[in-house]
Amino acid sequence: MEKLVSLCKRRGFMFQSSEIYGGLNGFWDYGPLGVELKRNIKDAWWHDMCQGHNELVQPQGAPSPYEMVGLDCTILMHPQVWKCSGHYDLFHDFMVDCRLSKKRYRFDQVRGKWVSRGEQKVFVTVVADPENENDEVTRRALKFFNLRSKNADELTLADSFQSLDKLTAEERTFVLAPDANEINTLTDPREFNLMFKTYVGALSGEEGAAFLRPETAQGIFVNFKNVLDSTRVRVPFGVAQVGKSFRNEITPRNFTFRSREFEQMEIEFFCHPEQSPEWYAYWRNRRLKWYTELGLSGDRLRMREHDQDELSHYSCGTADIEYAFPFLPEGEYGELEGIAHRGDFDLRSHSEGKLDPRERPLKLELNEHGQPKHRGSGKDLSYRDDLTNERYIPHVIEPSAGADRATLAFLCEAYHEDQAPDEDGKMQSRVVMKLHPRIAPYKAAVFPLVKKDGMPEIAKDIYGALKKKFNVFYDEKAAVGRRYRRQDEVGTPYCITVDSQSLQDQTVTIRDRDTLEQWRVKVDDVVAEIEGRVS
Repeated sequence: MEKLVSLCKRRGFMFQSSEIYGGLNGFWDYGPLGVELKRNIKDAWWHDMCQGHNELVQPQGAPSPYEMVGLDCTILMHPQVWKCSGHYDLFHDFMVDCRLSKKRYRFDQVRGKWVSRGEQKVFVTVVADPENENDEVTRRALKFFNLRSKNADELTLADSFQSLDKLTAEERTFVLAPDANEINTLTDPREFNLMFKTYVGALSGEEGAAFLRPETAQGIFVNFKNVLDSTRVRVPFGVAQVGKSFRNEITPRNFTFRSREFEQMEIEFFCHPEQSPEWYAYWRNRRLKWYTELGLSGDRLRMREHDQDELSHYSCGTADIEYAFPFLPEGEYGELEGIAHRGDFDLRSHSEGKLDPRERPLKLELNEHGQPKHRGSGKDLSYRDDLTNERYIPHVIEPSAGADRATLAFLCEAYHEDQAPDEDGKMQSRVVMKLHPRIAPYKAAVFPLVKKDGMPEIAKDIYGALKKKFNVFYDEKAAVGRRYRRQDEVGTPYCITVDSQSLQDQTVTIRDRDTLEQWRVKVDDVVAEIEGRVS
């Protein structure tokens, strides 16, 4: 993972936000290559899920034909949206503070091991790389018990790690916090709402309070009627959206995996309640297939159905597509995308509101009947089938993917180290990013072998022709072998070299990044050759 993070900065995939001022934790900037990679992933998602989903012919595996449309909703919305969606009351994580170190941690992310010495025991927590966690637990336990390394055999370590949230209140009194040298320094866990609060207009009080959206989905739900009234879509249909979301994470970590500003690629798919189980199965299969077709390995990718106690209060079923990111301990997976069967919860909440008397009102305002004004919009968000005249509230299937997590997963999967011959035929180590051609930042690179004899002119003509179709790179600096290495390191699938033979027969050499195979193609056929291989 350290090598990948280093490459991302060196080659311009990602930089820490505001780096020259020391950076801002949980925020990342995409560099010249990173912005191309992420845009290609979003474009592939939009084409495959929305634009090119084949709405006139039933897609393979779908229960019936369906349509897809798009939306781009605002980041700031009426605060009542978040009240009725449940985010204002329920969208929180639990946090703990260390009274000794003054540091703050997310309750479910502090992990450690029980360590015993005779009758004494302590739960040693660590913040370390997964492969070094056992060593760090032993080091901290030795220090706590005032022992030297040669006395390590006096300690007994538990077989497996546990999360802090799995301990009882009594067990938590034996916790050695990650940055403390005494036990029982952590506070009791308490709620922390993850929404960023801001103010709209000149009023800085609660009258002008608003929130940066924590997800893109709610903008689709509140526009449900607008989409129906302005288009000719009929249930079943989906609404796709790509956009920024914001969550004030307590402890952002693991590169771009958990950030405070991130981009989502979400679909809200509206269907008849009786058909919703079939559509849930369809979207689970389709979304998993999308990742594998773009190069994520089957053995590092899995689909995991949520247990009953994991489900949200409104969910009829949820499955996560998970990836074995290299920063996670061996055998553990991180969420890449969630596919949720949300039932009719969202449309019903935004029309009727939520009537739980235990909820805290966002603004304690009453209507003319003396009732709280936070009980939904009062709008009818049901659907009437114009063919059968049946009226119902559609069920919703939500495939929700993170563009940043997808980008990170593709980068992790692409990173390889192998051997390749240099100009003299000697095998040299190389770093190669084996990105799928559809998402690679550059589709091809064009090189003149030398900067003379008319080779640059031919190469620039080829570069200009390709540039009309793809993002391509031109390079005439350094030996051609070194230029190959540079392109391998940024994931360019094809390199095109103009050499002395090109001057004689108007052909060029094309080199494949992964197989290192080389073949010659007529100059006039280069664009068609690359276009065919990329698509």
